[in-house]
Amino acid sequence: MNKKAVAELARVRLGFERLRPGQLRAVAAAAGGRDVLAVLPTGGGKSAIYELAGLMRAGPTVVVSPLIALQDDQLAHLRAAGLPAIVLNSHQSVGAHAAALAASCDADTFVFLSPEQLSNARTREALQHARPGLFVVDEAHLISQWGHDFRTDYMRLGAQADALEVPVRIALTATAAQPVRLEICRRLGLREPEVVVGDFDRPHIELAVRRVGSVGEKYREAERAAAELAGPGIVYAATHAGAQAAHDVLASAGHKVTLYHAGLSPRVRRESMTAYLDGSVRIVAATVAFGMGIDKPDVRWVLHMDPPASLDAYYQELGRAGRDDEAAHARLLFRPEDFGAAVHLTSRSVRSDAVARVAELLAVGSDVGATRQLTAALVRLVDLGAAVWDAGGDVRWTGALSVAAAIAASEAETERENEVERSRLEMMRRYAEHAGCRRSFLLSYFGQDYRGPCGNCDNDRLAQTQESIVEPFAVGERVASDRWGEGTVQRYDGDQVTVLFDAHGYRDLLVPVVVERRLLRHVV
Repeated sequence: MNKKAVAELARVRLGFERLRPGQLRAVAAAAGGRDVLAVLPTGGGKSAIYELAGLMRAGPTVVVSPLIALQDDQLAHLRAAGLPAIVLNSHQSVGAHAAALAASCDADTFVFLSPEQLSNARTREALQHARPGLFVVDEAHLISQWGHDFRTDYMRLGAQADALEVPVRIALTATAAQPVRLEICRRLGLREPEVVVGDFDRPHIELAVRRVGSVGEKYREAERAAAELAGPGIVYAATHAGAQAAHDVLASAGHKVTLYHAGLSPRVRRESMTAYLDGSVRIVAATVAFGMGIDKPDVRWVLHMDPPASLDAYYQELGRAGRDDEAAHARLLFRPEDFGAAVHLTSRSVRSDAVARVAELLAVGSDVGATRQLTAALVRLVDLGAAVWDAGGDVRWTGALSVAAAIAASEAETERENEVERSRLEMMRRYAEHAGCRRSFLLSYFGQDYRGPCGNCDNDRLAQTQESIVEPFAVGERVASDRWGEGTVQRYDGDQVTVLFDAHGYRDLLVPVVVERRLLRHVV
């Protein structure tokens, strides 16, 4: 189907007056039988891609989505558009689940479910009988260990799509640099996919970075930001303790703030989220556990107390501000030593003893435990081709490598991955210390050609100020002041001039004030 026909279908069935170029490309490719990887920012219209492609292909459309809240939102949207849609999840009663499973067999139905549901043999059998025309994976970065929200249950999706014999697969994500894209394609088994990368620019979000000298200064900066920035805000910290400390500092300063991290009970997390979403509190201090599936378009600012391990994670998190396309602010705080502390967060090492143990168990057909290290070893062996997932979630040994060869290959892969991960952290450091346009640096990381200046980051604003400042005295020139006597101009820094006065030492003066009040004069 050509792009004109796609645009007409979007107008008639979904009420879209126009589609973005990336959406058109992705829909046309999927409708024509080609796999698609669509990397589009939040609000970039990812759901419209599978909605339109699903209308154009015979059979149901299976949409894998990680959160029930996301599934419910997508379900409501489709039903509002008059399209048949059902959801399969663990919260349903037996009867409701059975009814939904029966409805999933209807042609043209959109079926929303979690990856865990596909591990259920009855669900897979019903869907296989329905012969889906499209298999969609939302939040596809969750299949990648390069992504900051890796989910093991996503690892089985390639095998499950094979079991359903779905002819076309679509992977959707809001952020994915090149290493993430490659891993998504490989693990989902995308075959020569059409890769669509959207415009990542969020021009209404002001970007800023503040370098601090101590942890105490970070907390003072957090207080200052909360007082300075209006509207709802998110304060991210790298650890539970950091989030707690930020919460306590802001609460002591009189701000309405709640706390959210994975160490809290489900009840407390629900209460915190509800309080933030309904406006009972203005600020949430959190770890990255807070974010996915949060539908709050009026977040006005995001403050990071610590630098994330990659620009992928940072972009995803700062993008929770300004989803209503109104002016918003993203600010990063850092100490130079923070990046050394973050190195342990980037390590992807899989212990050789875990790989050896899992390989030996699989080779003789024994069950493997479910600890984090053993699961990581399973993932590694599958990636190396020594093992393979089946649709039910089990892993079997392929015999392609001996146990010794698998261990050696794993060690080599760990070294390669850690080298790449260190380079990603280095890019985060370079962003923090960058003296030019921050938006240009950030967008170029995602492969987007943006030269800048954007005019809406701290560095560009400083450069504009510097360009407009007239330097009334040359560096090295002798000047005199009624208050401090004679001195020598040392340097200019933005709108400040530093003068070394003979009798009073160094003084920093605001250039506009110096000019307006004639505080300095030439010494003849």
